[in-house]
Amino acid sequence: MLDRPIRQLIDPALNSVGALLARGGLSASAVTVAGFVLGMGACLGIGLEQYHLALGLLLANRLADGLDGAVARRTQPTDAGGYLDSVLDTVFYSAVPFAFAIARPENTLPAAFLIFSFAGTGGSFLAHAALMAKRDATAHQVQGKSFFYHRGLMEGTETIVFFCLFCLLPDRFPLLGWMFGGLCLLTTLIRLASGLREFSRHP
Repeated sequence: MLDRPIRQLIDPALNSVGALLARGGLSASAVTVAGFVLGMGACLGIGLEQYHLALGLLLANRLADGLDGAVARRTQPTDAGGYLDSVLDTVFYSAVPFAFAIARPENTLPAAFLIFSFAGTGGSFLAHAALMAKRDATAHQVQGKSFFYHRGLMEGTETIVFFCLFCLLPDRFPLLGWMFGGLCLLTTLIRLASGLREFSRHP
């Protein structure tokens, strides 16, 4: 929901840094992998209940996630790079609640619910993207994305906000996890209804 205005705000700075990295010979995939390593470090920190360290690594991961696209736009975006970015992002998103489940037993059920809800948001997002690619919807892509971007109530920005809240308020993870998971399920239902309406209207 907030991704578009946030991107308009931060993209100029990301593009400037991305241009510097590209001129230095760094590839977009290298930035993607480095960001994933930072994200796994954040999850390790969460599992060890080092939440402030985890928060810093989490934010570094999200910065890298913005920079890899900026580097790609300065060089040559590839399907392989977009695929790598999508897969590693998906693993990272599920690893965060999993790490909270490891940290404290009382987090297990809300963490499981959150991972379950991510299956809905991810599945509805990727299924829509695959069908739009089949329909050659290149003209309707969001700038800088390697696939059709189906917006929703809970997107990347909202996910980062909740992940940061998890680290800042770890004792509140169960409540926040249930809340975030519920909003993700609502996002899935909205996308499902929107997608069915769209594809039924244009079979």
